[in-house]
Amino acid sequence: MIAAHADWSLAPAKRWMAVAERAGGSWRAEAPRPVGDTAQLLPRLLSSGQPVALGLDLPLGVPRDWAAARPEPDFPSFLAGLAQDPGFFCVAATLDQVSPARPFYPARGIKGMTRAAHAAALGLAGAASLSRLCDRATALRPAGAPVFWTLGANQSGKAAIAAWRDWIAPALAAGAPIALWPFAGPLHGLLASGRITLAEVYPAEALRQLGLKLSGSKRVQAPRRAMAEALRAAMARLRVTPSPALAAAIADGFGADAAGEDRLDCVLGLLALIAVLDGAQPDHIPDDPWIRRWEGWVLGQTEMPRQVISG
Repeated sequence: MIAAHADWSLAPAKRWMAVAERAGGSWRAEAPRPVGDTAQLLPRLLSSGQPVALGLDLPLGVPRDWAAARPEPDFPSFLAGLAQDPGFFCVAATLDQVSPARPFYPARGIKGMTRAAHAAALGLAGAASLSRLCDRATALRPAGAPVFWTLGANQSGKAAIAAWRDWIAPALAAGAPIALWPFAGPLHGLLASGRITLAEVYPAEALRQLGLKLSGSKRVQAPRRAMAEALRAAMARLRVTPSPALAAAIADGFGADAAGEDRLDCVLGLLALIAVLDGAQPDHIPDDPWIRRWEGWVLGQTEMPRQVISG
């Protein structure tokens, strides 16, 4: 089996992926590499003919209050249809450009803008309606940004646009052998030779699931280097052997350049994915039809948010 995790971004230079192959009861993990040409991503991962599980640090799902007005039965059907709707991905510069058919906002910072105003422009009841259940804060981690929001350091809207528009939607529309977790069912039931299963994995959630802590900002090399021993111990628990290049990257804190945090994130995501594949972390999907059809979930997350959505 092949496991991989890609740390995604609107900027190609910020897209990094870590890959591991399972043989018997253990894994060999390679050092992170640039994702490269997105048109070749799926063929490259599927070239061995083995089952592939690919974690992605980007939203796979949309909020239920927005989805309630959609005609499609579920998120995968909706996503496949976006291959014929490029206007959907145009980020609105002003609120009067926002609509359910053009939900991403804002193109740039504007004085006085709020998420409540964004929600109102989409016909939603309030700012909370912009978030999926898995985006909300839990007792163990802060909230993530809403899917359609594209401003700020923790926004994920731009990564969603880049991945949905440039390769996931066209691949689904073309009938590529892709399954989307959790919409198609539990992870282990989706793994098959010649198929790639996509799952949403958050590095911040992965860090918690792996029992790791950073002593400072992940954007700085020194805290990443200080975590090396704990990261190696987590890999040993999961029976993951690093290649010499990966071992060197871990010891070095993944480099001094700006992409160091991206290389760390894709390794954290890879280990969290392997933990679920090998049963060290549960393949938990809440029993909520909106989650299973439209919102999606974060792989390995078991905590429900502090504020639960009804309906």
